[in-house]
Amino acid sequence: MKKRRLATLWLDGCSGCHMSLLDTDERLLDLAAQVDMVFSPLADIKEFPEQVDVVCIEGAVSSAEDEARLHRARRHSKLLIAMGDCAVTGNIPAMRNVHGADAMLRSVYLEREPLQAQIPGTNLPPLRDKSLPLHHFVHVDLFIPGCPPAADTLFTALNGLLTGTADLRLDTRFGA
Repeated sequence: MKKRRLATLWLDGCSGCHMSLLDTDERLLDLAAQVDMVFSPLADIKEFPEQVDVVCIEGAVSSAEDEARLHRARRHSKLLIAMGDCAVTGNIPAMRNVHGADAMLRSVYLEREPLQAQIPGTNLPPLRDKSLPLHHFVHVDLFIPGCPPAADTLFTALNGLLTGTADLRLDTRFGA
């Protein structure tokens, strides 16, 4: 049997979804038998490859760089999974949407008693005024809520998709 090509991508989020994926523990060996990991922040691969079967994306879209990475992943992947509440709803990154990115940056970096009163800018992509979930930009094939999703949920979804036995009525809820 030919192995499926799996990728994971991390946009504006905390990496909790990737940590939850790692929390599948020894079941990672079961997944590894079915896939070639072709891109992930957990691996040293620089460019998102072509012809990916499944990509799991964590985080919201908060910059033009995030959007470009998301569009590239969508173009080169058969199935795109929004992994976690940030990817599904915007969650924590989107909390700044009420006041905008500039007001949030000023509040955090200039208006508190900072050690060095400056907004970070070196080698960082500029933030968009709003942070939005993935489906505002691309078609999403599966939404897996949770902050982060449980390891069991991620394993069940991935294993089911890879083996063709997926029952995508996952037992999930937001924020847990």
